[in-house]
Amino acid sequence: MERFLLYAAINGFLVVAFGAFGAHSLEGFLSEASLSTWNTAVLYQMFHVAALILSGLLSYIFPASKSFSRSGFAFQTGIVLFSGSLYLLALTGISFFAYITPLGGIVFLIGWGLIVYGLVRSRFKS
Repeated sequence: MERFLLYAAINGFLVVAFGAFGAHSLEGFLSEASLSTWNTAVLYQMFHVAALILSGLLSYIFPASKSFSRSGFAFQTGIVLFSGSLYLLALTGISFFAYITPLGGIVFLIGWGLIVYGLVRSRFKS
């Protein structure tokens, strides 16, 4: 549990820093398209900070369920792959990074699926 809350705190700090950096330092440096890509990375990273908090809390509430801890690892991996690739794409313009982004999206979906699975399973075990 603590691990995912730590990941959430670190990512929360980073997303605020990256959002401010994008708004104050990259405007005028990046094209509109690249700035939009940067903002998408910030948005999805922030959504998944909340998902990491959820994973941590559910891992605490249902310690016997491995689904919630696995979802936390999926969300952290998804942040690195999805948002990380978009940050790199926005900054470098190297199109290769666009091929990594969907993998991050798939890992996000796996994380959310694990949350659903864990909740449904815990509901029927009660």
